[in-house]
Amino acid sequence: MSNSVYPLVTFRFEVQWGGTKIGFTEVSGLDVETEVIEYRHGASPVHSKIKMPGMQKYSNITLKRGVFASDNEYYDWWNTVQLNTIERRDITIKLLNEDGDPVITYNVANAWPTKVQSASLKADSSEAAIESMEIVHEGLTIVND
Repeated sequence: MSNSVYPLVTFRFEVQWGGTKIGFTEVSGLDVETEVIEYRHGASPVHSKIKMPGMQKYSNITLKRGVFASDNEYYDWWNTVQLNTIERRDITIKLLNEDGDPVITYNVANAWPTKVQSASLKADSSEAAIESMEIVHEGLTIVND
């Protein structure tokens, strides 16, 4: 059991994504799901299916960050997409405690960008420009440090 009295906060995290070290404003989609296989053989006396665990399925991960002048790293990575080839990266996302130490580490395997979204432009807004990248991957492991 943890010695902490309060749950961890979500605003202290870092992302190592193979690009420059820049802060991200949001990371979402750290989901893993086990598909359900339903089966019933023909000689079963029970009139219902049994359920077994199947393949694991991972959600796409969305990374959001502020837009900076002369910074095209999202687009440079996205532009490596060629016919059946792409620059794949392993990404590490760490949830940090109040001292800045990693508490939970999310390891993402063989990630590559599937979508890049530029900032929304609004004449009547004073918000920071935020761009996002949606990545697909082939595995997510979660380590409680």
